Amino acid sequence: MTRKYICTILIMVMITSLPQTTFASEILITKSISVFGEPKYKEGFTHFDYVNPLAPKRGKIKHPVYGTFDSLNPFIIKGIASPQIMLIYDTLLTQSADDHYSAYGLVASKIHQPSNKSWIAFEINPKAKFHDGKKITASDIKFTFEILRSKGSPFYRIYYSDVKQVTTINDSFIRFDFKQNSNNKELPLIIGQMPILPKHYWKNKDFTKTTLEIPLGSGPYRLSKIQAGKQLTFQRVKNYWAKDLNVNIGTYNFDTLQFDYYKDTTISLQALSSGDLDLREEYISKLWATSYDFPAIKNGDIIKAEIPHQRIPQMQAFFFNIRKDKFQDRNVRKAISLTFNFEWANKHLFYNQYKRTTSFFDNSELSAQGLPNTEEIKLLAPYKDILPKDIFSPLPNIPYNKNFMDVRTHLRQAVKLLKQSGYDFIDGKMTNLQTKQTLEFEIITNAANGNTFDRVLMPFINNLAKIGIKANLKKLDVNIYKNRYDKFDFDMIIGSFPQSHLPGNEQKEYWGSEAATRFGSRNIIGIQHPAIDSIIEKIISSNTKDNLVIATKCLDRILLKEYYAIPHWHLPYSRIAYKNIFGIPKITPPNGYQLMTWWIKEDKK
Repeated sequence: MTRKYICTILIMVMITSLPQTTFASEILITKSISVFGEPKYKEGFTHFDYVNPLAPKRGKIKHPVYGTFDSLNPFIIKGIASPQIMLIYDTLLTQSADDHYSAYGLVASKIHQPSNKSWIAFEINPKAKFHDGKKITASDIKFTFEILRSKGSPFYRIYYSDVKQVTTINDSFIRFDFKQNSNNKELPLIIGQMPILPKHYWKNKDFTKTTLEIPLGSGPYRLSKIQAGKQLTFQRVKNYWAKDLNVNIGTYNFDTLQFDYYKDTTISLQALSSGDLDLREEYISKLWATSYDFPAIKNGDIIKAEIPHQRIPQMQAFFFNIRKDKFQDRNVRKAISLTFNFEWANKHLFYNQYKRTTSFFDNSELSAQGLPNTEEIKLLAPYKDILPKDIFSPLPNIPYNKNFMDVRTHLRQAVKLLKQSGYDFIDGKMTNLQTKQTLEFEIITNAANGNTFDRVLMPFINNLAKIGIKANLKKLDVNIYKNRYDKFDFDMIIGSFPQSHLPGNEQKEYWGSEAATRFGSRNIIGIQHPAIDSIIEKIISSNTKDNLVIATKCLDRILLKEYYAIPHWHLPYSRIAYKNIFGIPKITPPNGYQLMTWWIKEDKK
């Protein structure tokens, strides 16, 4: 990374004219930033390693999305927004798929930071413009920040909480000052990821309402056609202002992207086999094992591939809502966890394709392992009185059922735990001996997912019944499901939490006490735990990678020891079937295949 230290009068005026400035002896100007160490790509790089810089730009692709949508405003809690709409928005910085800790300039042509990291400023690329031709200015960026924090989803208030003030120096220069006690090393990247909204477009519109009006953006695609709840079509912006930037070379190679919405995965598979879709990622192991034998596969017109990745898998699980009295007892949660037989499901339902998820940060160095090491013990020790008594013992063994006797052993262990917590059988039902309430609960699922989880849930429910626990499965219409999800109106739910190699502010939204009481947050479990709050702050403020790893391992250990979830399963690869019309880069980055780096081969329609 090339480093330049500023002495010009212009920048010094900018620094000293702002109130409450923390002066720094050096100001660094760069085109990229990194949380730890140096960015992988040095200044002057021409393109990312995993793209084909000569990829032709042509053609149309159609692929499926599941569920529905009733809004094109993804920034508010209301409605069911289409995530694909983010294709129209640019950001100040962008990340590569092979560098977890760095970000590179997109709308920002240069990045200014003092050595003490108390603020960050961005110079806006003079070529940056919205699709209507108006330039992106510092006012647009400030407007975006302020409206997201004041009127957007409550998530943004937490995400940007360490920003003290935002100042527009001029049309092409904006500065973000951080709170004095902020040690949030990820904050510059968080700000850099903010989608930039056009102030002039939103001027006379109500940002808090859902809308199906096509919004204005500045990104590589514009939305050209919409069928409410059914289809979205995007057109590549041929005069896209950033098409020749090094971070975009070899990317966004399709002229047209069509997203067709499906409510049933089997119907989308039929669409692929009949040629109505160009590619499809498979999420159901049975279909992958048994249903890809149609003629187009056999004659090579469609390729079936398993593409490896090194991502941290999403933590998908059955999640307890510990706001409910029945689930506030750790023994109860642990007992219910013992009744889930993953090995049976993997063998009989999944064709042994999956690995059991055993961590909230699986497949990474952030995952807690075995006994805590010295650094972990030191970090956890101050909270030992409010943590599980076995916090310093080995991690809980995820129940492993290699035969019927193992299942019976785990069911007996579950009954023993329940009896320790004041439950016993009355008329065959597991009953709280003090309140006389039977132990039963409801599992809600999204009807838009079809019958995907039924085959897994019914054996789980049957095992619960064997120890006197009644569980009911309830499928809900997507709007009702979202409303109950947002208001935490459920006992148990199937959820997932995306994780990265650089955890930070989002952990507050997942597990933080403040989020537990805020409708629409991601803290669906309802965790309000002082030790977890403190550990999250240590993750956010970690000034070295080693400190980040230690703090995240501690968070993982607590979450696992508290039995907040019954972990599901994951794959170390993506299952994808696609027409033999695509060119694909030779290198697959750690984050897995990147569809926007593919292209239509010249000898194909």
